[in-house]
Amino acid sequence: MANRLINEQSLYLQQHAHNPVNWYPWGDEAFDEARRQNKPVLVSIGYAACHWCHVMERESFEDVHTAAIMNEHFICIKVDREEHPDVDHMYMDAVQAISGSGGWPLNVFVTPDRLPYYGGTYFPPRPAYSRPSWTQVLLRMQEVWEHQHDEVAAQAGQMLSHLQQASSRSMQAGAATWDAATITKAAENMLAQADLQKGGFGNAPKFPGTMAITFLLEYYHFTGHEPSLAHALKSLDAMIEGGIYDQVGGGFARYATDRDWLIPHFEKMLYDNALLVLSLCDAWQVSGRERYREVIEETIGFVNRELRDASGGLWCALDADSEGVEGKYYTWTWTDWQQVVSDTTGLAARYFGVSEEGNWEERNILHVPVPLSEVAAAHGISEEAAQTVINRTKAELTAALKKRIRPATDDKCLLSWNALMSTALSKAGTVLGRPDYLAQAAEHMRWMLSAYTHEGSLMHTWKDGVARIPAMLDDYAYLIQAMLQLAAANGDGDLIVQAADFTDHVIKEFGMEDGLFYYTSATAGKIPVRKVDIYDGATPSANSVMAANLITAGMCMERTDWISRAEEMVRLNVGTASRYPYSFALWATVAQRMHIGNQTVIVSGGGAGEAVADLNRKYLPAAFIVTFQKEISELPVSHKGIDGNNLSIFVCSKDACLPPAGSVLEALSLITR
Repeated sequence: MANRLINEQSLYLQQHAHNPVNWYPWGDEAFDEARRQNKPVLVSIGYAACHWCHVMERESFEDVHTAAIMNEHFICIKVDREEHPDVDHMYMDAVQAISGSGGWPLNVFVTPDRLPYYGGTYFPPRPAYSRPSWTQVLLRMQEVWEHQHDEVAAQAGQMLSHLQQASSRSMQAGAATWDAATITKAAENMLAQADLQKGGFGNAPKFPGTMAITFLLEYYHFTGHEPSLAHALKSLDAMIEGGIYDQVGGGFARYATDRDWLIPHFEKMLYDNALLVLSLCDAWQVSGRERYREVIEETIGFVNRELRDASGGLWCALDADSEGVEGKYYTWTWTDWQQVVSDTTGLAARYFGVSEEGNWEERNILHVPVPLSEVAAAHGISEEAAQTVINRTKAELTAALKKRIRPATDDKCLLSWNALMSTALSKAGTVLGRPDYLAQAAEHMRWMLSAYTHEGSLMHTWKDGVARIPAMLDDYAYLIQAMLQLAAANGDGDLIVQAADFTDHVIKEFGMEDGLFYYTSATAGKIPVRKVDIYDGATPSANSVMAANLITAGMCMERTDWISRAEEMVRLNVGTASRYPYSFALWATVAQRMHIGNQTVIVSGGGAGEAVADLNRKYLPAAFIVTFQKEISELPVSHKGIDGNNLSIFVCSKDACLPPAGSVLEALSLITR
């Protein structure tokens, strides 16, 4: 018999709809029932592509005996963290305070007033890994609720106070200025965290760290610091050559479980691929390496092929598992390889690191352990001939994959993640000179603005024609960023005006007195703490993105109050960013651009299109380059010489515009580089 989750949109919730657990979705009904029955609430949070979420479901939530304990003593709520990131943020902070670590599945015991008093992540069905069993935890939490209720109330009150104080402290943790010394300190500390031998940051697990890579590329660009460039490119190369990159189908997995980037956690997330496209665009502009262009195109190809809804929206993720086995879809036994691949010389096997014994659980994760040039030389053939073998092998593997059972797709569309990919499409179209990407970005923008609008407000998630859950700060921040990027790419100044309208809304509904923004709006649903998100994690902090947006939109709209607000936001965070730059990488990047001097570059008159294309081939990270199709009364920056027949390039700072340049070369001499 199905439980209440059967009517939910989320694939993750639907996956639990036939559990014997009497699951509720997040909402008032569950908490009202808990209050009526005087029961504690179990909030269990995960997402569809989460491997350990599936494991705990199989071991515990599908077990009739365990479900009976849960149903008797608790009101049980299942939450898709991607649908309700505000809920996930709050309870994750609580569990990290309780246990010192976090992750998914996230299992939190809370009062009927939604206040957490205990929690953890994965619990096994029997005591193991120095952890109690899930049933032991359940029975202990039931006993505490029954016999130590005063202690539960005290713990919940202390946790609420902690979460409120932690949010308050985060706003004032590192007030400082963004001078050269601060930026240099950030770069030095970033490289101190770097794995200079293997690429990336730290040991294992290893995440892409795209915002850190972008900061290092920009630091090199502005200072000529070669070690920053070397590590940024080494990190990207290590990912591209490793198992975290799908050598057959393109696209990146979420992270590597080992230091060498060989063994991925096989789930593929839309946001990771969007952010990697952005970093690869920067790397391609800085280095000119053709392989970066290829990977950008392969990654966008993966997104369009595997994650694109018929409506034009983009789905969230592909699961790590297929047929209940992690990585089965992407890995190859020696027998598989021999049956599929026609190359008998061993060249393709050598190139992709395939062997009879395998490199992971008796299977092979494809990677590139040695360069193609070395493989070609070992076989006494040219690189071109070797590439022909590799291309044929990839085609054979692609055909074989079509016969396999594909991992499940989390087919909801999040506004925030769609907006990140929109930005990536616009940027890739601009820097690679791909009008098809720009056309897709424009169409995708039209789809987002239509699909996510409900009764005049933006929504967070969309599926099967239905948008729901009010938009949060990252939805607005990433959408504004995408609108500005697309306006720069195609000259649609109306997008800047619309982005400015959204910016006004964010300030009114999410703004705080000190300049930062709450994650949820003033009219959001019931959560005990409105979180202030300042950390650049797997995705950039919505606050750091808003700081960048306020500068760009402020310069375009001549809103000095927005620029001042961004400067205050950076001032509050740049000290912390200089000490912990990996976790505040976008803050450090925004501060660096402010130190260098943000500029707008408005191109108009005869030959404007060619001039913009020429400028876009340059790496100019502190400049917002745009040409307008028309003069727009609400957009002050669009009034600069639109009707002129001669080429005019206006380079403007936050304070003033320089006299117009008459050529790209002259303009480049005025742009801060």
